[in-house]
Amino acid sequence: MKLEIPLLKPYFDTDELSELERVLDSGWVTQGPKVNEFEDKITKYLGIKYSIAVTNCTSALHLALLSIDVKKGDEVLVADYTFPATGHAVLYCRAKPIFVDVDSKTYNLNPEVIGEKINDKTKAIIPVHTFGQPAEMDAIMEIAEDHNLRVIEDAACALGAKYKNKYAGTIGDIGCFSFHARKGITTGEGGMVVTNNKNLAEKIRNLSVFGMSSAWDREKDDRFIIPKFTELGYNYKMSDITAAVGVAQLRKLDKILERKRTIAKYWDEKLQEMEFIEAPYVSENAKHIYQSYVVLVDKRINRNELIMMLVEKGVQTQIGTYASHIQHVYNSTQKCPNSLDIFNRSLAIPMYYMLEEKDIDVAATHLKKAVEELKWA
Repeated sequence: MKLEIPLLKPYFDTDELSELERVLDSGWVTQGPKVNEFEDKITKYLGIKYSIAVTNCTSALHLALLSIDVKKGDEVLVADYTFPATGHAVLYCRAKPIFVDVDSKTYNLNPEVIGEKINDKTKAIIPVHTFGQPAEMDAIMEIAEDHNLRVIEDAACALGAKYKNKYAGTIGDIGCFSFHARKGITTGEGGMVVTNNKNLAEKIRNLSVFGMSSAWDREKDDRFIIPKFTELGYNYKMSDITAAVGVAQLRKLDKILERKRTIAKYWDEKLQEMEFIEAPYVSENAKHIYQSYVVLVDKRINRNELIMMLVEKGVQTQIGTYASHIQHVYNSTQKCPNSLDIFNRSLAIPMYYMLEEKDIDVAATHLKKAVEELKWA
C-alpha cells in the first residue's frame, strides 16, 4: 500500500548538500570543525554556555547521568510516558528507573505525585517534554531543590520549545536533545547535551570521546600530544558529516516550527468537527512545537484497528509513545494509570513541514469515516 500521506517527512533542500560537500572536500569527516560549529550555533540559539554533540539523545541521557555520578544502588525518577530510551539510560548506569505518572492533559510528568516517589536513594529527576510541549518546570525544579536532586531534561522532542520564555533543555542542570528523523530538525541520527555547568560539560565531553581529548583538539595544538585515557569513556562523538546536516537544518528551525504550529491549528479546527477524537491540550505556560501531533481516541474506539484502517487508505498514523512501567525490561512495580490510559488511546497523525491543508482535509475525511465505522463495531 502506497502512503499518500505519511506520518512524517524530513525537510531538506540544497543547503544540506552544500554543507556536506564542504565537509567531504575538507577531508575531515569525523568529529572536527563542523561539529564545533554546530555546537556553537546550538549554544547561541539556546543562550546556554556549553553544548556537546553526540550520536543520539540516548547517549546524551547516558552521559548526563554519568556526569552526575548516577551508579548502582541509585534511583532516578523518570516520566513514565516516554520512549524507553529514557529509562534505558538509567539502566545503562546500573541504577533503577522509578516511573512517575503524568498529567492526563499534557502527557508530561505530574509534579503532584513526584514527592511520594522520593527516598534516600533518589539521585535525579528526568522530566520529558512530551511531543514538544515543555513540562511544568517551575514545580519540578522546586521539588528538586527541596530534596537536593539533579534535573536532567529529556528535551529530545523539544528544540525550540519554551516554558515561560525559557527554552526547554536550559532550565534543569542538563538538557538532552535528539536530531532523529521525527524531530523538528534532523541529522538522521544525532543528539546534543547542553548545560551551564562547566564541570559537568567537561565531564560529558571527556566521556563522549573514550575518556580522552578529542582528535580535533589535539590537531589544533602546536605540540605533539599522546592522549591519556583518564577514565572509562564511550565512542559517543558526532561526526562532521552529521554536523553538516545539522548546521543546515538549524538555519531552518524557526521556519519549520512556525509552519508546524500553523498546521497544528488547522488540525485543531478539523477535529472540532469530529466525535471520539480529542485534540492535544496546550498549557498556557508552554510554547508547543508539535514534534508530533498526538490526539486521544475515545475508549469506545479500537485505536489499533483505526491505525490499520487508515493505512489502507494511504494515511499513516502511529501510537503516541510508550507507558514505560509496563515494559518487561524494567520489571517495574510502579502504577501509572494516566500514562497507561494515554498509551492505549494516543494516536499520532501526520505532522511535517511540507504537509498541506489539502492533505489534512483528505486525512481528516478518512479519519472521520474510520471512526464512524469503528464506533458501531
